[in-house]
Amino acid sequence: MTGVLRHPRMAFAAGAVVCIALLGYAYYLQYAKGLEPCPLCMVQRFFFYVVMALFILGTLHGPRGRGAAAYGVLITLFALGGAAAAGRQVWLQHLPPDKVPQCGPDLFFMLENFPLSRTWEKLFYGTGECAKVDWTFLGLSIAGWSLLWFIALGIYVWFAARRRRPA
Repeated sequence: MTGVLRHPRMAFAAGAVVCIALLGYAYYLQYAKGLEPCPLCMVQRFFFYVVMALFILGTLHGPRGRGAAAYGVLITLFALGGAAAAGRQVWLQHLPPDKVPQCGPDLFFMLENFPLSRTWEKLFYGTGECAKVDWTFLGLSIAGWSLLWFIALGIYVWFAARRRRPA
């Protein structure tokens, strides 16, 4: 890992590859295993896409010093946004059944019929379907793993941005 961190382009490319793999697995679960994403899952995907795009831009740019720090700040901010959405979903998944909010309409219905501000509100707060756990690995739901990966990517980018590189 230290070898990767020494070269800005490689460090950012590694982060992009992780995001691509995570998104690829999400689509595998959706299309091959039939697990439909809930509104909060879609929000998390959005944040993974933004983090991935920033890692790809960092790969193309190959920043050093302040440039790497700027990418680090941006990636961390979006990783925190994704962690907030994933944390909200984990919280919903651990609520007692009588405290779970009612299930709402799907994303496409909301986009077609609600004002954008109301759709965003519904997406970020989640619905009863966001509390449903369809898949687990090592005791964590998809949202739990998403939360861990957002945290890991946020920490990783800081190590990558702060690492001294050869001239």
